[in-house]
Amino acid sequence: MRTLRKLLPGQPGTRKILAEYGERLVCVRYRYDRANKRRLKTVELVIAQAPWEPPPAKIASDRIVQLRVKYGEVALGREVRAAGGKWNREKQFWELPYDKALQLGLSNRIVESSQK
Repeated sequence: MRTLRKLLPGQPGTRKILAEYGERLVCVRYRYDRANKRRLKTVELVIAQAPWEPPPAKIASDRIVQLRVKYGEVALGREVRAAGGKWNREKQFWELPYDKALQLGLSNRIVESSQK
């Protein structure tokens, strides 16, 4: 079976179905069955909702991350340097392997735009 069209709620071809299912409607699909020579109209519905927290992104332990250390946090800067961190003058961040940043308890100071 092959899907050739996927329509979102409100698009032409979904109005009657949208009236029937309302906000529960996710999409309407037109599927074609060559073996039986049939076109099928299917709907995708939301049947339950629950809160969900996505798992944190997995970062390789050797990946270099950028850390924010404020001016005046001299002791923390020394700890980062002792762990092998290097100051990036252009970006104004400390750079350190991810596993070392975790060992120092600095996961909350990791900057999102670190190199990939």
